[in-house]
Amino acid sequence: MGVAGSAVPIVPRPPVPRRSRVRQIARVAVIGTGATAAALAATTGVLLGQARQARRTIPAAEAPPPRCDGVYGPKFPGRPLTVVILGDSSAAGYGVHRRRETPGALLATGLSRRLRRPVRLHRYAVVGSLSSGLKPQVESALEHSPDVAVILVGGNDVTNRSPFAVAVRHLVGAVRTLREAGCEVVVGTCPDLGAIRPIQPPLRWLARRWSRQLAAAQTVAVVEAGGWTVSLGDLLGPRFTAEPTRMFAWDRFHPSAEGYAMAAAALLPT
Repeated sequence: MGVAGSAVPIVPRPPVPRRSRVRQIARVAVIGTGATAAALAATTGVLLGQARQARRTIPAAEAPPPRCDGVYGPKFPGRPLTVVILGDSSAAGYGVHRRRETPGALLATGLSRRLRRPVRLHRYAVVGSLSSGLKPQVESALEHSPDVAVILVGGNDVTNRSPFAVAVRHLVGAVRTLREAGCEVVVGTCPDLGAIRPIQPPLRWLARRWSRQLAAAQTVAVVEAGGWTVSLGDLLGPRFTAEPTRMFAWDRFHPSAEGYAMAAAALLPT
């Protein structure tokens, strides 16, 4: 009886009006949304700050890359194989100072030696080009009735945050136009921008993710359009990440002579 008599009676709380419950839920939702927005704003601020820092750290393009147009292996017999190289600064060879170090010259020399025939090379790649800039390059290249076209593009589409669907559409248009003219097409897909040291985490992680997403989309679309692809990000990314002082040029953004040699070696079999 004593124990039972000492129990505190439970008094039910009056029901909370529906309108009050709605206000409470709304208040919690606003707080949660505000926290999420604050976190997103903070993250965005960090990324923008890192992007500005990377732009300050990576020097702007200065002198144009060496010209590499010409005939390679002229002593070999037979009709020269006409090769054109299209795309951005990685196709043009920005970052090296000698003609023989450019990707065009490396590919033309390698092709000439393997096929034992002369190779006539024309380079129409433009420093800073996006995939949307391929059309005029293709039009100029077709004037030479090329046998093989090598396209290296995608890095600037990532750094400029071009919609990937738009970038891929321009690339596919270039591949189809070349294929309709009877030209074989080899595309080196978007490199791994996550290997670039001046880009700091978390922006570096996003750059790697965006690079891989674009490269994957390029691969599917180019193969469907009748071209060939070489995954430069997968083949070269680990080496560039592990040895940045050797693989990158003085600006720490474009490949060095050794970096271009690795890229050409990856492309040459295809």
